[in-house]
Amino acid sequence: MNVALIFAGGTGQRMNTKELPKQFLKLHGKPIIIYTLEKFASHPEIDGIIVACLSGWIEYLKEEIEKYNLKGIEVIEGGNSGQESIYKTLLKAEEMYPEDTIVLINDGVRPLIDSSLISRNIESVIKYGSAISSSPAGETVMMLPRDDEDVSIVDRKTCRYAKAPQSFYLKDILAAHRRAIDENKEEFIDSASIMKHYGYKLHLVDCDSTNIKITTPIDYYVFRAIIDAIENEQIHLPEGVK
Repeated sequence: MNVALIFAGGTGQRMNTKELPKQFLKLHGKPIIIYTLEKFASHPEIDGIIVACLSGWIEYLKEEIEKYNLKGIEVIEGGNSGQESIYKTLLKAEEMYPEDTIVLINDGVRPLIDSSLISRNIESVIKYGSAISSSPAGETVMMLPRDDEDVSIVDRKTCRYAKAPQSFYLKDILAAHRRAIDENKEEFIDSASIMKHYGYKLHLVDCDSTNIKITTPIDYYVFRAIIDAIENEQIHLPEGVK
């Protein structure tokens, strides 16, 4: 089975919104997280979706899910960090699905994923045991100096941006999270980091540079521009990004 785990427990402080968490900001009347959920809910290979939602917004999210007639979605309360929210979705998945289920972990505010990327994540896990969606570094990458060293320039041809989905077998990613809890390690910024730390091999899956995470106001404006351009047929994006 293939299950999407969506974490949407953040408050969006970098978005500078006064009322709504970033995942509930609307574009053309539709919350960002609904754009994200629609991509997974409409994919023929996805058997279920679990969302870790910010406390206090669960009923609102359920109402929006019903409004857009999305099926097969479980909404649970998120944690105090992204790592904890993901862990909670993993525990819920363990209750509902077999241990060899493939889980696709995605930000609630990454709405421009495409159906091909979802399929290729699943294929990669079956073949290699993992899938980290990534895109080439498009600008010069600099490493900050330590002590008296000068800033160094990294060959960007060897650099990638880690994005999402990040996908694994349920039993593997859950085992890594449990080890982290036992060792009081709470600093992992994403699933790729925690899996790499515990010795799992990471297989990269190419994704389009438009697969952005909406974290700051400029990200939202880029998202709006892309959606408007698609609707006006000014640009063509990979299949499934609509």
